[in-house]
Amino acid sequence: MNPVQATTTADRPPQPATTPGRPGIGERVMAAINRDPLTAPHAVRNDAVLAVLLAAVAVATALLVDHGRRPDALGWALLLAGHVPLAWRRRRPMTVLLLVLACVAPYHALDHNHAAPVAGSMVALYTVAATGTPRRTLLVGSGVIGVTLTMNALTNPDGFVELLRITGWVIAVLFLGVDVRFYRQYVTAIVERAERAERTREEEARRRVAEERLRIARDLHDLLAHSITLIGVQTSVAAHVLAADPERLDRETVAKALDDIAETCRTARGELRTTLEVLRDHGAGDVRGPLPGLDGVPDLVEAARLAGARVERTGRLGPVPPAVGAAAYRILQEALTNAVRHAGPEPSVRIDLREEGGALHLSVTDDGTGPVPGGTPGFGLVGMRERARSVGGTLDAGARAGGGFQVNAVLPLPPSPSAGPVTTAEGNG
Repeated sequence: MNPVQATTTADRPPQPATTPGRPGIGERVMAAINRDPLTAPHAVRNDAVLAVLLAAVAVATALLVDHGRRPDALGWALLLAGHVPLAWRRRRPMTVLLLVLACVAPYHALDHNHAAPVAGSMVALYTVAATGTPRRTLLVGSGVIGVTLTMNALTNPDGFVELLRITGWVIAVLFLGVDVRFYRQYVTAIVERAERAERTREEEARRRVAEERLRIARDLHDLLAHSITLIGVQTSVAAHVLAADPERLDRETVAKALDDIAETCRTARGELRTTLEVLRDHGAGDVRGPLPGLDGVPDLVEAARLAGARVERTGRLGPVPPAVGAAAYRILQEALTNAVRHAGPEPSVRIDLREEGGALHLSVTDDGTGPVPGGTPGFGLVGMRERARSVGGTLDAGARAGGGFQVNAVLPLPPSPSAGPVTTAEGNG
């Protein structure tokens, strides 16, 4: 190998493993313990293999261990027949246990090798304890111990130590089965709790996405409806001036209308950019910046006046929380947009903002004709009601008895120390 090849090989970073390793024996054993035996896949096939292995162990024990006489033909038949039902132990635990005892009891009564069928019998007993209720386990354990006492009394009356040993094994197997059952229930409860928590997180994420989409939809509606309405009115003014008397063109009026259109477009573009930043940002928090508040009301009033409305604003108002101020700003923006759009030429609009009874009272009244009956319904009133509900308030809107349209909103104010009320009043514009 030349030096260049050696250097290249030495500098080459180690390659990560591309395929994950198989789970270890301990992990597979714990997975088998945690799994519900009644729902485990390939239960009959696996239990049939277990039954064959236990039968082989029983045959070897009967041949090699001196614990009673070696089975004869009937003894071999009973010993092997006692292992056949184990293939269905998880589907019919009690039935399998009764069939095993029906073969093992006469096998012991004939005083054949008593150690040979112990493993198979204990597996059947364990399955009943691991899959049944504690009451059933207690009854089965009492019955098995009773049968054991009877068999021992008939075959070995003097074997008290052997009786204690057998009884101890039966109780130990029963306790093991019960412990495994409770452990599986505990693991199942943890898994279900984790799944419920995951579902709750997913539902919360979906709810937040839906709320964010609704908020963006409201912001876009308020922004675009207001801006497009003002642009439409200002464009109509410019077109009217151009068409009214082409020979005596009022260039100053046309220029002012076009400047107002340009300013409205700049404002709308800035607010739209701020709203779209929320959609583009995937990891940061709230990037909307400061919420519009009541300090922006004069701009709304001035925009409505530029569109031809005669606006009067009155009321007594102190400092309000940002969320309440933002809701009031958007409600007022939509109400003025509707007045400019539907109230006819040069409508008279009255705005009343006051703090009274621990709530912000907002009223917008016009003397126009209101929306055209039978027209396509929009989302303005729905959005205003949602704005009011977002801060725990209410909103009523409808035609007035004497003509015109009125919007009344009541937005609760949280109790907090504040300065004294400030009187704000303006005359007709």
